[in-house]
Amino acid sequence: MYLYGASGHAKVIKEIIESNNEKVSGFIDDNSNIKELCNLPVLHNSQNLSPIIISIGDNKARKSIADKLDSCFAKAIHPHAVISKSATIESGTVVMAGAIINAEAKIGKHVIINTGASVDHECVIEDYAHISPHSTLCGNVHIGEGTWICAGATVIQGVKIGKWCVVAAGSIVKKDIPDGTIVAGSPAKILKRKPL
Repeated sequence: MYLYGASGHAKVIKEIIESNNEKVSGFIDDNSNIKELCNLPVLHNSQNLSPIIISIGDNKARKSIADKLDSCFAKAIHPHAVISKSATIESGTVVMAGAIINAEAKIGKHVIINTGASVDHECVIEDYAHISPHSTLCGNVHIGEGTWICAGATVIQGVKIGKWCVVAAGSIVKKDIPDGTIVAGSPAKILKRKPL
């Protein structure tokens, strides 16, 4: 297994993989000045390397790399995460320690469910989203592609958040949020709309 991205996020994913008694063979990074991380080689060409997990926290960067790679993608789930048997988690996704994913949740490709995040029943999280540490998604929440739910934010049951949005740390979202929106506060209010 190879991790694309040689940074702090990659170190966490490496430890998740090792906690499942699997081995990381090396890292891949576009920065040719990085030669080694965690005593493993950092390669600069992903050709013929597989499986890969993109170990970069930035959602747009993860999508850009996934779009250009012709590889098999793995997923990594920490053994101290709690995952419902009826939940589905697609390839490329990483679930960190202490995360909870409940009944019939659907998690897309290349998603990050970070440390201690809670994803309740029937939530849908589209590709490339990031649910940050200690965020809470109540039941039947829909998170659009590439959206970033920052640390400690809460999304109330039944709310739909559009694509490529940002929910600021500690916010409480009680109403639907359109695509490309940055929101903050309790209750969350629109601060800005950004191009998709």
